[in-house]
Amino acid sequence: MNKSTYELVEQFVVDAFTRAEKSGNIRHLQRTVYWVEQLRPDADEALRCAAVAHDIERAFKKVDTEDLIRSSPQGYRDEYFLKIHQEESAKTIAEFLRGQGVESEFITRVIHLVSRHEIGGDDDQNILKDADSMSFFENNTDRFLAHWIPMLGKYGKEKVRAKFQWMFDRITSPEARSIAYPWHEEAMKKLDT
Repeated sequence: MNKSTYELVEQFVVDAFTRAEKSGNIRHLQRTVYWVEQLRPDADEALRCAAVAHDIERAFKKVDTEDLIRSSPQGYRDEYFLKIHQEESAKTIAEFLRGQGVESEFITRVIHLVSRHEIGGDDDQNILKDADSMSFFENNTDRFLAHWIPMLGKYGKEKVRAKFQWMFDRITSPEARSIAYPWHEEAMKKLDT
């Protein structure tokens, strides 16, 4: 039985994060797909592939996130970090898709989506961005509280607070904001306790 492109991409993502000992990221990525499908029930395969692979560079540690977040006054909102993260993720998934013999038009669409998943742009890029934020609040806040605050030291709590606020503020869809709002509020309460 031949696997769909989505199945190949999901397996690539799961294998990459498992090898990198970052399996905690897998649920976030799979739930991003879920939220894309909730916001856009007719989501095409390229949008679903972009959703499950949008953070793939983190499995290969192409960007030194910890050092960048520590050193930048903007923390997680640092435009340079966001640009590099988006571009490296887009390049990584494009290389994989080319290696699988996927059509160039499909690859171009996935690159287009992943390369703006943090900041959005057109309707599909915004759907991906919103789904990413929804899944972040659903799955990642406890990990941020446990790992990033101690690792970032003196300013860790404020940088995490800024990340939580930014992840909520960037949501453009009223439906997505409504769903994410209670998670955002809970994350901010946990941050203050």
